[in-house]
Amino acid sequence: MILENLQVKVSSMSTNRKEQKRFVKFAIVGAIGALVDFMVLNLLVQVVGLDPLSANPFSFSAAVVSNFTWNRLWSFPESRQRPLLAQFGQFALINVVGLVINQAIFWVVLHRVMPVVGISEPLDYNLAKAVAIGLVLFWNFGINRVTTYKGL
Repeated sequence: MILENLQVKVSSMSTNRKEQKRFVKFAIVGAIGALVDFMVLNLLVQVVGLDPLSANPFSFSAAVVSNFTWNRLWSFPESRQRPLLAQFGQFALINVVGLVINQAIFWVVLHRVMPVVGISEPLDYNLAKAVAIGLVLFWNFGINRVTTYKGL
């Protein structure tokens, strides 16, 4: 009985460590995606002339493609056994919800918080973007872990 309990605890600990490593990899991939997101956002706002709220879905989408690619190759390499288009479709659908959450947080921080604290362009929309990315990270990991990467 004691030996069985010990085996369960050891197994649980190694599963938790494995899951912690996956989360760290997912977060690193997310950081790369955040760089893509910030670069595209700033390019679209400062060079193309879009307003930040209109540019956000485009930059978010570029980050989604980057994140999917690196998660498939590195964070969850076992997922390459699954059909690419079906997996990307599921990942993209989850990220559409993530985009709605991201866009709402981005809008609130940009239009309600930044004017109150007196932060202006370009720092305002970049800080709003950072807050949105940070909060949506947990949604994306949690939902993708139990759906797109279920059983891995």
